[in-house]
Amino acid sequence: MTQIIKINENDIKNQDIEKLKKCAESLKKGNLVIFPTETVYGIGASALDEKAAKKIFIAKGRPNDNPLIVHVSSIQMINDICYDINNIEQKIIDTFFPGPITLILKRKNIIPDYVTASLDTVGIRMPENKIAQKLIELANIPVAAPSANISGKPSGTLIDDIIDEFDTKVDYIIDGGISKIGVESTVVKVIDNVVNILRPGKISP
Repeated sequence: MTQIIKINENDIKNQDIEKLKKCAESLKKGNLVIFPTETVYGIGASALDEKAAKKIFIAKGRPNDNPLIVHVSSIQMINDICYDINNIEQKIIDTFFPGPITLILKRKNIIPDYVTASLDTVGIRMPENKIAQKLIELANIPVAAPSANISGKPSGTLIDDIIDEFDTKVDYIIDGGISKIGVESTVVKVIDNVVNILRPGKISP
């Protein structure tokens, strides 16, 4: 049975941290947790656990050749899962992380092929939403999290969009209110020292 937890991002109390710890433990055990970000809600699983990642594809009805974006809570976490970050990529990280942007980087083998659709790169995002940040920090693992919607349907920006589709499919849904931005993150990749926008979003060229 899915448990719904309501948390005010602007007033995270000690009891909220205890609730988030339970969600973080669930992630570490290979379960799914839906959580708010500043863009849209995400359906998350451990990015280090192939079986957990497969649950995302099943829950969303998502083709498994569509790679997942991996969410992190620190620069150290990026360095743990990515390598060979060049100066331009580092400048993007320094300027826009945390925020509504996803950067494609070379991935280490610690990230399973299933998460990246067997690509040698992975999309990395550090959300600025405080609930998302704290959840990932408490789990102490990178979290693979595409948008919380059935594939082909609009991305969820509040739990009323989500609950009917994912009730019983996930362990927890964290209700953090309506998403501030409401569109998915800008996705960028540096190719031959040129920044290419692969998906438009809040952060413009």
